[in-house]
Amino acid sequence: MNNNLDLIVMLTWNDVTVENAKEVFLESKDALAKHWGFKVAGTTTKSMTELLGLMKENGKRTYIEELDIDEETCLNTAEIAGKCGADHLLGTLYYPSVHEVCKKYNMGYSPFVALDEDTRMRRPIPEVVAAMEETVANDTMGICLSAFRYLGGEPEKLLKEIDERAKKEYYIAGSVNSYERLDFLKSLKKLRAFTIGGAFFEKKFGESFSEQIDAVCQYLRK
Repeated sequence: MNNNLDLIVMLTWNDVTVENAKEVFLESKDALAKHWGFKVAGTTTKSMTELLGLMKENGKRTYIEELDIDEETCLNTAEIAGKCGADHLLGTLYYPSVHEVCKKYNMGYSPFVALDEDTRMRRPIPEVVAAMEETVANDTMGICLSAFRYLGGEPEKLLKEIDERAKKEYYIAGSVNSYERLDFLKSLKKLRAFTIGGAFFEKKFGESFSEQIDAVCQYLRK
């Protein structure tokens, strides 16, 4: 059982940062989660800087997630995230240029692996594992997987294989929307953290945003 698993609260819904992200954070900043983030989509440099600043003022570790995978967009996101003070960049594909920017700003970097041009992951499990191994060989902090959106087979089977073969920590982004999935994630020994955004806005774990965060964090420690 993984007793070190963390929740990353994402202020996003349908892959876009919500318009009232600042208000939602301020209303929920005293909840149990220490890891918070959002996506570039739906923000400006000014709003990103302000929101990241609020999070850091309240002792949070901060994450920016990028779903696009072309190098120009990924590089631009890394620069903005670094300048705005993010602690960790999740997503993009691995590019040495992006990695160099992350190093410049002392920002963690956990890219996606094995994505096709439509940003979907559908390759056979051995290819996904090989892509993970190739990526972490570049000394990234780890990798990020949209595992529950996997189209190449059973997500659980993929994750078991990743967990077996991983030499570094990894992250899961998206579609964690039930206690059954939390139970499965707790069984993965090398998983470092996972994101929840839309499921909180859809009240999959309770009523208020902060109550849901606490419910998930408390469940992880059972």
